[in-house]
Amino acid sequence: MPLIALAAGVAFLVVFVIALTPLSLVLRYRAGTARRAARGWIVTTNVVGLAASTLLFLVAAAVTTTWVPDALTYTVAGLATGCALGLLGLAASRWEATPGHLYYTPNRWLVLGITLVVTARLLYGFWRAWHSWQAGAAEGWFAAAGVAGSMAAGAVVLGYYLTYWVGVRRRLRGYRRTGVR
Repeated sequence: MPLIALAAGVAFLVVFVIALTPLSLVLRYRAGTARRAARGWIVTTNVVGLAASTLLFLVAAAVTTTWVPDALTYTVAGLATGCALGLLGLAASRWEATPGHLYYTPNRWLVLGITLVVTARLLYGFWRAWHSWQAGAAEGWFAAAGVAGSMAAGAVVLGYYLTYWVGVRRRLRGYRRTGVR
């Protein structure tokens, strides 16, 4: 009896997380496009955290290449694409220097585009995994599910935000150096 309750609890949790995914995407978009003050400790925390995440993601992609061909290649390409989008995001952001703070507002279209790419890739990965599994490709369904493409989509996000936050850090340092206060 406790095993059935545990299985039901896990199934409920999975369904709950899947049901909340659209809401979390909308909230992520809203937070990603809000006007914010650039605060030094937040910027530094984001840069350090994203640098560590990117490094771990690249190591995971290198290990995954053992089972999924081209996972590392796709991940590096996604990371490069994300870095280019991060530079574009920095150029498209609105910057406001006031006597007390530096404010920035990320470009809505770019944030929406990145959010939609990740959403589409997740949905496509689920769809491919389901169809590969149903087709009976037992050994290769994991690779056939598009793991390398999903890792590339994740790398795009990491590259974008790492580059964006490094750029915010540089802007903030330049703002502090000029003494606009």
